[in-house]
Amino acid sequence: MPRIRYLFLLLLLCFFAHTSHAQLGFCGGSSGDPIFTETFGTGIQDGPPLPAGTTTYNYVEGGPLEPDDGNYTISSRTNYFDWFDTMDHTPGDVNGKSFIVNASFTADTFFNREIAGLCENTSYEFSAWLLNLLPSTSQCGTPIPINVKFEILDSTGTQILATGSTGEINSTSTPIWNQFGLVFTTQPGQTSVILRMSNNGNGGCGNDLAIDDIVFRTCGDNISVANLTNNTFIDVCEDEIPVSTTLFATPDFSVFQNHVYQWQVSFDGENWTDIIGETNSSYTTPSLNTTTFYRVQVAEDAINLANSSCNIVSETFGVSVIPRPDAPVSLGNVTVCGAAFDSVSVSVPEGVQVNWYDSPVGGTLLASNTTDYETSVDGTFYAEALSTRAGCISNNRTAVAIAFFDLPVLTDEQFTFCEGESIALSANFPNATYLWDTGQTTEEINVSTPGVYQVTVTDVNGCSSTKTIDLIQIDRPIIEKVISNHRDIEVTTVNEGDFEYSLNGFTYQQRPVFENLLGGNYTIFIRSDAACDPVTVPFVHIVIPRFFTPNGDGINDNFSPEGVQPFDSFSVQIFDRTSKLLFQSSNFNFSWNGTFNGRPLAESDYWYRIQVGENQFTGHFTLKR
Repeated sequence: MPRIRYLFLLLLLCFFAHTSHAQLGFCGGSSGDPIFTETFGTGIQDGPPLPAGTTTYNYVEGGPLEPDDGNYTISSRTNYFDWFDTMDHTPGDVNGKSFIVNASFTADTFFNREIAGLCENTSYEFSAWLLNLLPSTSQCGTPIPINVKFEILDSTGTQILATGSTGEINSTSTPIWNQFGLVFTTQPGQTSVILRMSNNGNGGCGNDLAIDDIVFRTCGDNISVANLTNNTFIDVCEDEIPVSTTLFATPDFSVFQNHVYQWQVSFDGENWTDIIGETNSSYTTPSLNTTTFYRVQVAEDAINLANSSCNIVSETFGVSVIPRPDAPVSLGNVTVCGAAFDSVSVSVPEGVQVNWYDSPVGGTLLASNTTDYETSVDGTFYAEALSTRAGCISNNRTAVAIAFFDLPVLTDEQFTFCEGESIALSANFPNATYLWDTGQTTEEINVSTPGVYQVTVTDVNGCSSTKTIDLIQIDRPIIEKVISNHRDIEVTTVNEGDFEYSLNGFTYQQRPVFENLLGGNYTIFIRSDAACDPVTVPFVHIVIPRFFTPNGDGINDNFSPEGVQPFDSFSVQIFDRTSKLLFQSSNFNFSWNGTFNGRPLAESDYWYRIQVGENQFTGHFTLKR
């Protein structure tokens, strides 16, 4: 029998030893407010060092010295050696510091601190954030992972209440903070514990870490707070107040066996006040006109309830009074030109949605939860604001109109005009505004330069179309020369074109040659188009015979040029092949019969030099017998 009792006692001790040395984990229920927090401060100046007895590691100032193996610093910088250069973990810190540890070459304890002010027979959660400082890209070799053991001991440092190890935390390419925790329960008479942190691995290339945000807080049941309809919050519109509700606190019995309560109220969700006399598991609120928050403090006995280091707090229940949203803001009435489909739009703040109706009051719901209403119908549509919380409706709806119009119908055109003249171009669309690409703003403009012209026409509805006019210039003929080719007149021009030619300005021909004409005064008319004025040039047609036959038959018996009479001066000289002057005269009506000194000359070619006004003609003719 004594042996059986011994075995039972041994098994019982093993059981408690196992349960007290729990692995890492967090409170599975509700937690109280932090009763101990260590963030290691802020500032660009390193330190101060940890209190004496907290660590066996050597403190170094991170400015002049680097924390080698077995050393630590308290600093806002981490960029020692080839470590990460990163911020501490504490949210909102400016130049926040962390506890930077370069592990000793042999596994050992590097942190040992007493945490006081706890309550006996109370469950607590310890947590801390750790960072492996050595990047995976380090050139020092294969990085040693960090591996930290946490222990919670009684105040004598002999009894372990909870313990657990992080396991290997390997190097990463970017800095990553990880949180670890332990849950433990104080024994009767215990009001303080010792937090111990040790390296499970050795130093060297790696096992370099930063620690921040060490927190102790109570751990108890998960306490939910809900009303009769199982809601955990209430949103009410301002026109539905005052409002009241009954709240129920429900523990899950995951930690506590007994429960005592203290209800609290807050008007900002941060600062809490006890509600005198409200110590039951349920609470009925007064009539509320403003946003109000409730929670309940819970402990296993009344003594612990009064001590924030010994109790936990429930989830928060909020009664939020939601004001009516303002009516949506119109983004403007819409004119749609040349399309069969478009939308009207409004804007609302975040947390407000929009419903569209066909009437300022009542009416038919056309679209919901959209700031844009798409339609193909003319009309005015009405946007109503609806808060996403509580469904509060704006007092008024916002009217936004849309109208559909056809575009102005314009026809592109092409015109020709005569060089040197101007032409009127018209948009051919009355009662509108106009903008030509020349900058002019009239319906019609006059231009004298060829090219492509455009005009944008905007009608009374504000709709615009663009018309293009291609203006082609009919170039005036540029006369190069006019010559007499015996009895023909030949005209040549510098430029090319579909020119027409005339000697009287009425009858025109396509060829630039007028044939078989008598000598005399002529006017040459040349035009590019019947619509354009012709270019004119006066011309005296001198006809010099190519041969004559002085045989006495009365036909072509004399050499006599035609068309010289209009000129102020005239002279003619005739030579033989040897340049011998045979005949000369200044008489406009001269005629040579082919004789020299009264004797007929032989049949042959003879040369002439004729001076008519400023013009001189030379050539030869044939005397035939």
